[in-house]
Amino acid sequence: MSISILIIVLLVIAFGIWSFILRHRYAKRLDVALKRAQKSEQLKSVFIDNISRTLRSPLNAINGYCDWILEKKGENMQSDQMRELVGNISEHSKELADFVEQLHEMSKFEGITPSFTFIEVNLTELMASYRREAMNFTNPDVAVRVTTDLSPHCRGILDTNLMHQLMMHLLRNAAKHVVQGDIFIRYGCERRGLKVSVSYTGMGMAELEGEDIFSFLQKDDALKDAGKSSLFGIAICRAIVDMFGGEFYLDSGSDKKTVATFWFPCTMKDIYKDI
Repeated sequence: MSISILIIVLLVIAFGIWSFILRHRYAKRLDVALKRAQKSEQLKSVFIDNISRTLRSPLNAINGYCDWILEKKGENMQSDQMRELVGNISEHSKELADFVEQLHEMSKFEGITPSFTFIEVNLTELMASYRREAMNFTNPDVAVRVTTDLSPHCRGILDTNLMHQLMMHLLRNAAKHVVQGDIFIRYGCERRGLKVSVSYTGMGMAELEGEDIFSFLQKDDALKDAGKSSLFGIAICRAIVDMFGGEFYLDSGSDKKTVATFWFPCTMKDIYKDI
């Protein structure tokens, strides 16, 4: 009888400890979610202000140049003056187009509440598709190569939409800095997850230190030169990897070689089949 009571007491204690640990874990997750939500609310107003300011500057310039041309319609304008004005209008128009492209990237990024659609894919085919797409926007003298020690039959379960956005940001960034040579995509299995690196040698690496997307977007000039900078894409990459519960880091050495690496938990099958 005493043994039965002891077992019941132990079970009650174990259940209490388990309940405490479970409540603590969920409370911690809830606290993280609340902080992200509060941060996003603070970001929203700053982001809208940045959009307004970024749009207003080139639009005012374009309107000003157009008005000046219209006012001078009845007068003889020098061809060099006209070329300068048209060139300025073209430059500011391109600035607007670059900015719209960045807004499009933002619209694809759901960085506040993670919403995943996981599917099983063949990693060899997936990485080959990234290589083919990257070849469309790299310099003709640049080769994009994929290497791995995994089986060609290896499959992973991941969100292909976010994975595509992550890889394209890294590969487009590489294409900006590599005029001649190779861009390497390396992937493998590590710590029960998928590890991928994009490495290349090129100029302009200092700007790639980056930061989280919330801090980046709160800068007054964050969106102004986003089309010319890699910081925006790197910030999104960090946020996506963070959503996956992984790690993202950059290594830019004195030899101008840059390696962007990320890892996240991923269920993988047939890792070394037929090797």
